[in-house]
Amino acid sequence: MALTTFKATTFLKDQVLVEAETRGHKVIVDEPVSIGGTDKGMNPVELLLSALGACQSIVAKTYAKKFGIDLQNFWIELEGDIDLDGFYGKSDVRPGFSTIRYTFHIETNASEEKIKAYTEYIENHCPVGDTIANTVNLISTKVIVENPVN
Repeated sequence: MALTTFKATTFLKDQVLVEAETRGHKVIVDEPVSIGGTDKGMNPVELLLSALGACQSIVAKTYAKKFGIDLQNFWIELEGDIDLDGFYGKSDVRPGFSTIRYTFHIETNASEEKIKAYTEYIENHCPVGDTIANTVNLISTKVIVENPVN
């Protein structure tokens, strides 16, 4: 098995603005003003939708030739439904997405049969899609309390 560990670190900066960092790359994550943020970046659930679309796009590009697909252009529209009462603790509904929908846009001359096999492969081999669709062991390993420097 080729188990690989990916890592990221997030830093709460100001209000609900978060800086995420991995391998020297940074992303700003924030909330819209209507939810208490400053709207300087995508919010976490928008970032999750973007991660799914990016992952599916990478799988699409990586395997197009294997399926005999001359990929001229490719994009995905994604949307998801969340009942914010779960986030705000107003009811017992779950705080995450209940449904995520996406539409592949594929510009190619390939046959419908090839496209069907290709899109099924994309859906079945996208690590982010697999992570969303299946239960993951989400483990808090410990809590470290840092003493502020005076």
